[in-house]
Amino acid sequence: MSLTKVIPDHTAVRVALWRALHVELDSAPPVFEDTVGLQLISPEDGWKNRGDMHPMGTRGYRASIVGRARLFEDILEDNIQEGVDQYVILGAGVDTFAQRRPDLASRVKVFEIDQPDTQAWKRKRLEETGFGIAENLILVPVNFESGESWRKKLSLHGFSDLKPAVIASTGVSMYLTRETNKATITEISKMAPGTTFAMTFMLPLEMLPAEERPLHERVYAAAKAAGTPFISFFKPPEAVALALEAGFKTAKHVSREEVIEKYFKGRTDGLEPSPGEEFLIATV
Repeated sequence: MSLTKVIPDHTAVRVALWRALHVELDSAPPVFEDTVGLQLISPEDGWKNRGDMHPMGTRGYRASIVGRARLFEDILEDNIQEGVDQYVILGAGVDTFAQRRPDLASRVKVFEIDQPDTQAWKRKRLEETGFGIAENLILVPVNFESGESWRKKLSLHGFSDLKPAVIASTGVSMYLTRETNKATITEISKMAPGTTFAMTFMLPLEMLPAEERPLHERVYAAAKAAGTPFISFFKPPEAVALALEAGFKTAKHVSREEVIEKYFKGRTDGLEPSPGEEFLIATV
């Protein structure tokens, strides 16, 4: 089978397509502008008619995706202005920072960590679409199923353990056990002083508004049926405590409400993220 057809998992594809739909369907200005992922995926005709692309039914999820992307990229930009020149994306999927933001990407080494098949597909698609692979974009294939260490692979690919970095983990923590989340956070807490870790996490179902729970239950059921069940949920104080106990110097919770205030307030279309996903920002 051609690597062109070996597309990333359905979650990564959905995220990229929702980003593109935001630019096309929602009112200007976009919260986050990304159509590069759509070009890389090159979906079949009629992709907009898929159930998970419904313009109104997926508005909240679409907003969540672009809101978190904007938040994390703003954090990255602030760190780059302070001189940080290493950026690590855990579970990169169809991330397009290196292609969309050459103004920033040219000032950092971008390390994308993901499964070997996904990275082989992405490497091929970057070449086929003419984007190419910049010298400072390092694709780090890690076979998690065989127990490979992403930290060891990262160092082997030129990451400096002596310099700070920004580490981003979006839409990953819910697929990992609490033990694995704890181990990952502890590993990052041992990086160079000045390192910033930005992570998304899912709230427990009981913390969501009652009217939102049935929809989330359907999403969880679909994820389980697809072989990617949601395993870990955190209350905000638990996420913060996990980071502080691991050794981070500071850790704070950024709420959905803060993201709405920062990026969605005053929009003419009333777009705002669905409840459920919150953020942990921690520094070494």
